[in-house]
Amino acid sequence: MDYNDQIKNRMKRIEGQLRGILKMMEEDKDCKEVITQLSAARTAIDRTIGVIVSSNLVECVRNANDNGEKNTEELLKEAVNLLVKSR
Repeated sequence: MDYNDQIKNRMKRIEGQLRGILKMMEEDKDCKEVITQLSAARTAIDRTIGVIVSSNLVECVRNANDNGEKNTEELLKEAVNLLVKSR
């Protein structure tokens, strides 16, 4: 799979969020603020997982169609399993 610049930029933003959270902890910021930022980082990670799985699924289905494969049900099951594992 090709991890495009959009996906890489998402990961860089998440990395920045995590560094910011660590800094907040080092500065003894309020627990509520830290938890809010951790929740935002988790949401960003979940969305990135969704983007990667959906992009991969689209790519796999296109390749299967290009190769004359008719049954893409297994690809769909695999994508759903990846999403379930990420939870």
